[in-house]
Amino acid sequence: MTQVVKAPAAVPPAADPPGRVRLSWSNRLLARPDVGALVAAVVILIFFLVVAPAFRSPASFSLVLYQSSVIGIVAVGVGLLMIGGEFDLSAGVTVATAGLTAAMFSYQLGLNLWVGALVSLVLCLGVGFLNGYLVVRTGIPSFLITLGTFFVLQGANLGITKLVTGSVSSDNINQMDGYDSLHAIFASSFKVGSVTIQVTVLWWLFLVGLATWILQRSRIGNWIFAVGGNEASARAVGVPVKKVKIGLFMGVSFLAWFVGMHTLFNFNTLQAGGGVGNEFIYIIAAVVGGTLLTGGFGNALGVAVGAFIFGMTSLCIVYAGWDPNWFKAFLGVMLLLAVLMNLYIKKLSTTRKVG
Repeated sequence: MTQVVKAPAAVPPAADPPGRVRLSWSNRLLARPDVGALVAAVVILIFFLVVAPAFRSPASFSLVLYQSSVIGIVAVGVGLLMIGGEFDLSAGVTVATAGLTAAMFSYQLGLNLWVGALVSLVLCLGVGFLNGYLVVRTGIPSFLITLGTFFVLQGANLGITKLVTGSVSSDNINQMDGYDSLHAIFASSFKVGSVTIQVTVLWWLFLVGLATWILQRSRIGNWIFAVGGNEASARAVGVPVKKVKIGLFMGVSFLAWFVGMHTLFNFNTLQAGGGVGNEFIYIIAAVVGGTLLTGGFGNALGVAVGAFIFGMTSLCIVYAGWDPNWFKAFLGVMLLLAVLMNLYIKKLSTTRKVG
């Protein structure tokens, strides 16, 4: 006799647990840290295309990309550092320190510029290591540590340059050995049709891609988010918190060195007081791009968009024929709006959802 076996009744899907919220696809999209900055960039781009006819030419857009890249290269490192829960207020003057060190070391000793560039790199990495080491060893907020470094470097830039050269600028280095190869790496340009593209734009895009891969695809990226989100919990699960933070500070210093080399080989001479104030621009680019001041949230693409917004606004105000003094006011408003938007996006991203 054949035995009939009844199939078990289908189990109905479990109801959503109390307190869990199902978000719409639009809210899930908005929960990405770069989406708000991208929407703002599109709106600002359309606005300036309408009010600034000079901005509509390809040459003007390439200049905006160049301006964005010079800010964006260092902002990538600053953004990763902020995701890791720290700040670096010495990044701007480190750019000037890098260029001045390379120029004066080579010029005064009659050495190949490659030697000066390598000495400058070691010095900058040392500054980043010292910043990170002091932060993790003393527990003093990075805001204060790097503020102290800012003043030390600013004073040293002015004092040493004046002592060595007799003025507040470095000597012209465009006739020295090694200039052509270093200029090709850091400050060359190429044509795309009738438009000139600076090599820094390519370096910027490469570094944004690299930082995105690090954050999204590597163990180091997980460590960075963990350290910025909850340092104690990260340490409890075995994350090398001290090494991560020191590495992030050194990363900022390396990128500051890179832009310092570009500035030196693009203009052939540097002013000792340069770079002051740029540290806030890097932070603003990161915040506008969706990076939270409290750490643990953000991405490299958003930082790149924030740098593009800065570069576009700083030049398009001039293209529109407006008084450039209004730029700082616009920057302040943009920062406040970005902070409010970031708080809302952070709320969406931390809301528990199903599916």
